[in-house]
Amino acid sequence: MERLKLVLQYFQSNSESISNGICIILALVSVKLYTSFDFNCPCLPQYNKLYSLGVMIVPPIILFFLGVLVNRHTGVMMDEWLRPIGKRSKNPSVVKYLFSAMLQRALLAPMVWILVTLLDGKIFICAFSVSVDPALFSGICLPNNTGLDVIKIMAKVPCKEDIIFTNSSFRKAVSRYVRCYSQAVGWSILLILIVMGAMGRLIKPCFEDHATFLQTRYWSNYLDVEQKLFDETCVLHARDFARKCVVQFFEDMREDTLLRLPHPPFLANCQEEWEDEEEERLHGVTKQEQMNELLNKWYYNKPELDVTRIAHRPKMCITWEDREGKTLYSDV
Repeated sequence: MERLKLVLQYFQSNSESISNGICIILALVSVKLYTSFDFNCPCLPQYNKLYSLGVMIVPPIILFFLGVLVNRHTGVMMDEWLRPIGKRSKNPSVVKYLFSAMLQRALLAPMVWILVTLLDGKIFICAFSVSVDPALFSGICLPNNTGLDVIKIMAKVPCKEDIIFTNSSFRKAVSRYVRCYSQAVGWSILLILIVMGAMGRLIKPCFEDHATFLQTRYWSNYLDVEQKLFDETCVLHARDFARKCVVQFFEDMREDTLLRLPHPPFLANCQEEWEDEEEERLHGVTKQEQMNELLNKWYYNKPELDVTRIAHRPKMCITWEDREGKTLYSDV
């Protein structure tokens, strides 16, 4: 149970791991969808290829845009690309890095769908059975006792329930032939992808400065963390602002309906401490116009990446000496 909690905490704290997990889930969903999908070939010469290519292309497009939609890097990349420059300059390499990371994750599920369809072979048989030359199977008799031409007979190869293929091994021979091509294409694509990935890993360090890559990766992670912290701070501020508005409303109603009575000193002190705490949480922003101005400033004029002033801000502390005469410090 403790290990499971550690794994969940890791994924919650690491947005890159969350994106990877979502992409893996989408890939598994694509496999599950294909295995659950009841593929029925039309078995008509003019529709077989169109239907098969539609099944092979349309779901990957949907999965690709779904991967783009659920990927957090998409929003971070677009915000960084479209934001005004203000006090902070833009780094094109960071945008390229985010785009590359988003594209790689979004392409995983579509590629899994295409590879599964090719390795299974049913869609390939439906699409290209018409293109097979019956003369390749000279030792097997072509069932042509129905008066249909050869093209229509070949279009019915994916339909094993068709009556013209009863007690005929011709359909099985053609299906095996086309399935071999389909699986060969699928394994070839998989091999090419693996080789390209391995070569990219090996060759990329030779043509890229690793220090520059580390900088790009750091600032791309920074943008993600900064946006998350800003959103969390806005949520906390909105909660405190709403609480303050509600309390102020009830206080005004009480003043209108009841006579103000003197409060005991300790209640006044508690109220003052509570108000000070609320003011600290509100960061001095107590009006709608102030909040709108702050949000506009954040978007149009983001602060420069320099925290020297707050990092070297003097801190108040209490000092005292222990029994041995050593000076001890404590932050206020």
